[in-house]
Amino acid sequence: MIVGGGQAGLAVSHELTALNVDHTVLERSRVAQTWRDRWDSFCLVTPNWSVQLPGRAYDGDDPDGFMSRDEIVRHLEVYAESFSAPVREGVEVTSLDAAPEGGFTLMTSGSVLFADCVVLATGAYQRPHRPAGAATLPANLLQIDAEGYLNQSALPPGKVLVVGSGQTGCQLAEELNEAGREVFLACGRAPWGLRRIEGRDIIYWAIETGSFDEKLADLPSPSARLVANIQATGHGGGHDLHYRVLQQIGVTLVGHFLGAEDGRALFASDLAASVAFGDARYSETRERIARICSERGMPAPQMPDPAPFDARAPRSVDLAGFGAVIFTSGFRPDYSSWVHFEAFDEMGFPIHEDGASTVVRGLYFCGVHFLRKRKSSLLIGVGEDAAIVARTIAERF
Repeated sequence: MIVGGGQAGLAVSHELTALNVDHTVLERSRVAQTWRDRWDSFCLVTPNWSVQLPGRAYDGDDPDGFMSRDEIVRHLEVYAESFSAPVREGVEVTSLDAAPEGGFTLMTSGSVLFADCVVLATGAYQRPHRPAGAATLPANLLQIDAEGYLNQSALPPGKVLVVGSGQTGCQLAEELNEAGREVFLACGRAPWGLRRIEGRDIIYWAIETGSFDEKLADLPSPSARLVANIQATGHGGGHDLHYRVLQQIGVTLVGHFLGAEDGRALFASDLAASVAFGDARYSETRERIARICSERGMPAPQMPDPAPFDARAPRSVDLAGFGAVIFTSGFRPDYSSWVHFEAFDEMGFPIHEDGASTVVRGLYFCGVHFLRKRKSSLLIGVGEDAAIVARTIAERF
């Protein structure tokens, strides 16, 4: 049984189908539902050529473009149709327990199901995270997570505070600014890069330098896997989108959000430190690119030093006149709310080896951030993990 009908669940299904392993995919709503839930103007941040699901790599006429939300959904629908994926839509799994006779019991929205083996492919982005200070905001001020945002016209009039400055936060800040909203972006530590380096996308260089193949053990600490992805956007054919760009177009940048008091939002005095963190990651990327080029006997591309940055920022802002606060502070695993096994670490991530739980026999995972590598949850990397998980299951059964 596979739980989740997104790219991870479908990729595992494709590989199990090829190995003649009987299975069913349970999807709470419709195939690619997580993508359907994105905001109206959403598009990929990674180029189309990086969509490399097993059995269906991107083969359209715009490999260097960035698919829109609806195009991604259609791509996954066609993918499922291409191998007649055994998907049961509209079946939400509400709990997973051990079955008395062995295997697993899945309580669903429609019935009780049993399985010898279960693959959890419920996505890398399960539970939106809000900072502790969110609870101190005025109750009459609209507060939503990124998944609750559709477009700027659906928000009440007024200024907007965006909390979180990864890819999503930067993209929403840009969109709201272009719509004429006054936008404040509460910033944290996030890497940034040039969208294109001498004609090649930053994702090309991430692959060539081995960044996407980094494993959890390569990181300075397990918590480092929660650091935001590279600030960039696919809108308008793709362009740079980081703190300097946002400041230049008129977005007010502030330090990380602390909370609210007496009708004012409070921010830390760490904007300069956050910018310095991103600049350090940019320098590391530049060094890695130069090193790989040297090893291959080719000239390194020209990558300029970061431009000067004005780190002056208000420590507090009067919330009068604000129409909404949008939290884009990342996501956390949410297995423990419905999976009744002690199969997860202190951060809620699976304890596993190559996607197979080392705690619960017959329990597998796919599509998890840093499951095996940095690319494990991405459209370019999930297929690699899916093939390993499927082979392991086939060998067992």
